[in-house]
Amino acid sequence: MPDVSAPVIKLVRRTTEPVAVQTLRSTAAAVISFVVALMVLPAQPAPLTAPLTALLVVQVTLYATLTTGIRRVNSVVVGVLIAIGFTTLVGLTWWSLGLTIFTSLIIGRFVRVNEFVPEVAISAMLVLGVSQATSAAWHRVLETLIGAGVGLLFNLLFAPPVWTQSAGASIDGLARGMGNMFRTMGAEIAEGHLPFPHAAARLHEARRLDHDIVEVDASLRQAEESLRMNPRVREGLLSRVVLRTGLDTLEICAVVLRVLTRSLTDLAKFRTEESLFPPDVSAGLQELFEQLAEAIESFARLITTQVAANAEQAEERLTAALAASRVTRDRVAEMLLEDVQEHPRQWQLHGALLAEVDRILDELDLDKRTERLLQELDRRSAEHSERYPRLAALRRRLHGDSGTERRPTVEA
Repeated sequence: MPDVSAPVIKLVRRTTEPVAVQTLRSTAAAVISFVVALMVLPAQPAPLTAPLTALLVVQVTLYATLTTGIRRVNSVVVGVLIAIGFTTLVGLTWWSLGLTIFTSLIIGRFVRVNEFVPEVAISAMLVLGVSQATSAAWHRVLETLIGAGVGLLFNLLFAPPVWTQSAGASIDGLARGMGNMFRTMGAEIAEGHLPFPHAAARLHEARRLDHDIVEVDASLRQAEESLRMNPRVREGLLSRVVLRTGLDTLEICAVVLRVLTRSLTDLAKFRTEESLFPPDVSAGLQELFEQLAEAIESFARLITTQVAANAEQAEERLTAALAASRVTRDRVAEMLLEDVQEHPRQWQLHGALLAEVDRILDELDLDKRTERLLQELDRRSAEHSERYPRLAALRRRLHGDSGTERRPTVEA
């Protein structure tokens, strides 16, 4: 029995992931559109354009469906209409095919289908290749409309999944990677002598964090789209702002971490035959880096936690880690000052090291985070009011507020 239960549990977990849910939704929408097309056009060949359009329309998020789905349908319909015109006038030849593609790409720019301009030409070629009859082409238009209608209705009735969990996992992975870097640097410093190649390797590792941030940003953008216009989400704006500002903070910390590794690399380059720091300073820095790692990981848990009780625990851990880091930082600063007074070489790198630690502690500070959240909420509220002034005025009347709109409660 234990051999069977583990794979079953793993399968159940996979079916709850957004990717699995989206796969099932796309398949269901395509099949339903095919069945509807068969009912509407029973005498026609297999109406495969309907499920094809449904697959294109049923996007990952509801916001993407409403914004890009219409453009996709528009591109297909325009392509079919162009194919009808060329089929009626000249038929299918090598030069008419080239002219059809050229015309489709040009017209696609004017009908504002944006990134779906190639689909205009693809749709035209599909119609030309299947049949040269005008009636068959019009049936393609009808199939397209059926697939688009089923896809849009499917997404309205069965809201797409929310991708905040995958975005949260990406943010948490980024924070754990930064935390592991701090712990590794602390362990290497505690060993005494830090070879220059080892310090340079940490610098290159910190530079690679830029690539990780780009991947996390892409995951977060998808999560932000899944929260927009989604009836399953009550406070989508607040969730988007919490995640976005949290990633901005981690990105700043990653930049500071890269600068910090640069300072350590410069010290290792100058001190090739001796310890990087005295034993007491090395032990203090190892403890400080361990606490910074805990603070960064706790910060990530705070911004990605959805349950209020767990968020409170994450906030308590972050507060404790920041307090301990500040105490250790002050103790290390005193020891570094004594060391500099005895051996003033590269004193500026010691000061830079402390300044970089201070910057990370300042970015992770809870008061600063709350202030940043409020500023971002106010900015987005002002942008929304400028873009939709009548809607903003209506909301103010409904809320009985003659001034600004109500600000949602900011909770991580």
